[in-house]
Amino acid sequence: MKYNFDQVIDRRNFHSLKWQLGGRDVLPMWVADMDFQAPKSIMDAVINRAKHGIYGYSMPEDGFFDAVINWQKKRHGWDIKKDWITFCPGIVPGLNMIIRAMTHPGDKVIVQPPVYYPFFDVILNNGRQIEKNSLKLENGQYRMDFDDLQKKAKDPRSKAIILCSPHNPVGRVWSRDELTRLGQICLENDVLVISDELHCDLVFKGYTHVPFATISDEFAQHSVTGIAPSKTFNLAGMQTSTLIIPNKGIQNLYLNGSIFRLTNPFGIVALEAAYTHGEEWLDQLMDYLHGNILYLCEFVKKHLPMIDVIKPEGTYLVWMDFRSLELDSAALEDLMLNKAGIWLDEGYIFGKEGDGFERINVACPRSLLEKGLLKLENAIKNL
Repeated sequence: MKYNFDQVIDRRNFHSLKWQLGGRDVLPMWVADMDFQAPKSIMDAVINRAKHGIYGYSMPEDGFFDAVINWQKKRHGWDIKKDWITFCPGIVPGLNMIIRAMTHPGDKVIVQPPVYYPFFDVILNNGRQIEKNSLKLENGQYRMDFDDLQKKAKDPRSKAIILCSPHNPVGRVWSRDELTRLGQICLENDVLVISDELHCDLVFKGYTHVPFATISDEFAQHSVTGIAPSKTFNLAGMQTSTLIIPNKGIQNLYLNGSIFRLTNPFGIVALEAAYTHGEEWLDQLMDYLHGNILYLCEFVKKHLPMIDVIKPEGTYLVWMDFRSLELDSAALEDLMLNKAGIWLDEGYIFGKEGDGFERINVACPRSLLEKGLLKLENAIKNL
């Protein structure tokens, strides 16, 4: 079956966070959901569930667990056991509960900025301290600073690290060697690895996502992994995610403190349909996204050569370097939102390491991407 990702679908008046905010004169290319319809198999499953007419308290059954297990085995070579799987309404709520269960107020949690900004709130809102192990930008690619990580992990107050893999916003798909080195440092210093692998299915050809827990049994027993079909199949609003916790002691602490016992009835059937029937759609999606990224890179090279694009290895989010414009954060934000009329995610919200950068979401029909880039070109030329 051939899917049409060029189709522009009006999302206004459908409660879309992305499209309802900002006004009609602003093109939204910020929040990480896609402007593509989910596969028909998912829509059919949701419609069929809706026809039942009773939407009471719901819980996953065998089909839910089998779908997660089979998908991870086929796509990533990960043999997940059923009793490792717990669920939550989203990775961020799950991170909150894991942080509460596995650390104490005043403890430090390591992050690697520029990084997905809700990580900061997860740490601070629970009375923990942020410990930054900033990524290093070298020759157009971000790398981990392992010397700094070693120093930060040795601090007895450092109890956990939130690993973003693949990384949002810089688009790195961490190699096995990189993950192994991080894992060894954390294991040696008893730092729990909380691996956010939400974008694990969105990896481009030439790169391979390595689930952190597959590297060794020791790593598996010293980690928690968050996965979901939400980014892969545009199901974020279904609020159905899973935390994979092989260590029974960690899992019991999480479950004892968790408020998440039930889940969304539509999310259950959507996840099952996505992981069971969605592979063909996903393969075509990745080809289309790759085309969008090539289009963006070629447009910027030709029309906006002062801007550097950090070409992503995974995700549909592109990190762009605007520092050559020599604008402060407020002026850069004004340029995007008020002069160009496009809403991007400002780099500074990902940490001070993101000052002068912008994150653009390219998971949209190419005509919308072209429209946004033309608006950006016009605004910069009129500076």
